[in-house]
Amino acid sequence: MFRLDGRTALITGAATGIGQAIALALAFNGADIAITDRRLDALAETESRALGYGRRVFKVAIDVREQTEIQHGVATVEKSFGAIDILVNNAGINRPSSAHLVTMEEWDDHFNTNVRGGFFLAQAVGAGMRTRGWGRIIFISSQSGLVGIPGQPVYCATKGAVIQLVRSLGLEWAKDGVTVNSIAPTFVETNLTRNRLKDPAFRSFVLGKIPKGVLAEPEQIGAAAVYLASEEASMVNCETHRVDGGWTAW
Repeated sequence: MFRLDGRTALITGAATGIGQAIALALAFNGADIAITDRRLDALAETESRALGYGRRVFKVAIDVREQTEIQHGVATVEKSFGAIDILVNNAGINRPSSAHLVTMEEWDDHFNTNVRGGFFLAQAVGAGMRTRGWGRIIFISSQSGLVGIPGQPVYCATKGAVIQLVRSLGLEWAKDGVTVNSIAPTFVETNLTRNRLKDPAFRSFVLGKIPKGVLAEPEQIGAAAVYLASEEASMVNCETHRVDGGWTAW
């Protein structure tokens, strides 16, 4: 079950953390992968590890804030692989700030990266999926789109927008054989969260909200992506799959 042999996947923000774990999980389960980040050199480790699974790996630089880079990147991957069957919209930013300190530039950068970029990637990749009658689009949202988190109102707003976007796209494209879902992780120690989690008070707050009392691991998010990308998940659509240890059940 959950094998992805013969499938090709495009994963954004795949250099480190959750994006890298997803890319490696998809490759381990049989998919050929196209990995992207803003800099090609940042993808070297992900590429090396994925090649160890005997899969084809293609690297491309995409800044998801730039429409021209999205269009060029998708066209380049489709030319190399012939098609993109699975899209994982993982690229994102989280720069915590109290609400009264947020600038318009910070607001725009979060929405352009976390929401707009993912939408236009889905639009670009979804065209071929709908023509072929099969596709899996997976956004990495967050539990922050379902509950409020102190000190990150803009990030929470973007992830809530992603969850609504997933519902709308999934409704539109289901008839064409394309499912659209998201994964909502709890806190994972990555480059986006590491500094904040060094604060003992904040780390205690986070662990106190997770019933098991531990952070999630990147590989657990990768496993969820494999499932949602699989044939077995064909009836899962418009869904936000929580990998939060129970945080949002409170």
